[in-house]
Amino acid sequence: MKKLITLFTIIVTVSVTAQNFQLHRDFERDHFTTTFELFKVDKYGNTFTFVDFDYNASSGISGGYYEIARVLKTAKMPVGLHVEYNGGLGTFGPESSQGGYTINDAWIFGANYSKGNAKWGFSTYAGYKAIKNADEGNFQITGTWYVNLIENKLTFSGFADLWTENGLSDNTVFLAEPQLWYHLNKTFSVGGELELSSNFAGGNDTIKGRPTLAIKWNI
Repeated sequence: MKKLITLFTIIVTVSVTAQNFQLHRDFERDHFTTTFELFKVDKYGNTFTFVDFDYNASSGISGGYYEIARVLKTAKMPVGLHVEYNGGLGTFGPESSQGGYTINDAWIFGANYSKGNAKWGFSTYAGYKAIKNADEGNFQITGTWYVNLIENKLTFSGFADLWTENGLSDNTVFLAEPQLWYHLNKTFSVGGELELSSNFAGGNDTIKGRPTLAIKWNI
């Protein structure tokens, strides 16, 4: 799961659009992942969407994940209203006896606060998370950030999520993906990320780290 970091905290009165395509090599899972992201600012807030596809060498696309979020915020509002949808599906097992699964649809309704400039920025939201087939209500807290360590050359960015899937009494899921990008020019960047997770995708409560190497095309 990826989240756009570029420009998302800059509050402007004119329309701003940013989109990129990423190709990651996941060494822990031994597969490739592609990510397409789009972010658009308008006078009523901003819209962000992305889609991930995982690729297994023997069977092609082995999983997909989709997310879209809308923040309603004007210049006079100190805090934005956040609405988000996410869901996906995947496969498991060898090609001869492959099975499938779905990631239950989820809606998040909450409040968003962001601040930033050309050198650094952050955005955070907290909200109620309505997950399909969950027996109890849930929540999610998300923070994203970017820091331009070297202007136009090196950027440290990422996100961190904390959410529940079956009420406060069940296991809490943690997922973070810090990224480091070296900008070859305005169009291409090289770098990677380190996925840090606990209780994510059937895992246990031990923090797990999964590194990638990647290239990004800013479209």
